[in-house]
Amino acid sequence: MTMSYKQLIEGQRYQIQAYLSQHLSYREIGRRYRKGSRAKRVIIPNRIGIEERPEIVETKQCFGDWEVDTVLGKQGTGAIVSLVERKSKMYLIPKVPKKSAEDVCRAVGAMLWRYLRHLHTITTDNGTEFCAHESIAQKLKTDVYFANPYASWERGLNENYNGLLRQYIPKGTDLRTVTDEEIEKVQRSLNLRPRKCLGYRQPAVVFDELRSAA
Repeated sequence: MTMSYKQLIEGQRYQIQAYLSQHLSYREIGRRYRKGSRAKRVIIPNRIGIEERPEIVETKQCFGDWEVDTVLGKQGTGAIVSLVERKSKMYLIPKVPKKSAEDVCRAVGAMLWRYLRHLHTITTDNGTEFCAHESIAQKLKTDVYFANPYASWERGLNENYNGLLRQYIPKGTDLRTVTDEEIEKVQRSLNLRPRKCLGYRQPAVVFDELRSAA
């Protein structure tokens, strides 16, 4: 008797189930199935979504709107906080010992404090390292907005620069071996790289001009 396609599939499924039952306990099967099946939900207190951000920020015509993210080193070796100003494309990359809300809040505050007079908004992602966003907003007297989950294009400039950063500091790098002087050198190199979107001008030059004019 010829076996139908449906019977063949059912037979293969039965063989797989029998193999799993023989080699794995029920608890192990359940644990393996659940692993990664649900993304860990991050609850950020008093989060303000990007839909409430002023529409003019999207045009990139105003000076003083920043995007913020973190770039991780090898597990447990720290992180780099990446900040980019949307109009000038100026890029700042302080290194922090760990990806904690406290360290990230301190780094963002230290880097943007000097530009406080021109600071209007900050847009970030939904990582737990930004749970202290209210402290950042209060310290810098600005508004912090969160992009939608899994919508990296809403911080596209930041994502683009993080890709450029990886040309200098590849994924998996032990950041303990990267000095602050090396970080500053990379930052300077990226800010002196002519950008097509700026008419092949340098972000550092455009940034200084906009600061002087504001």
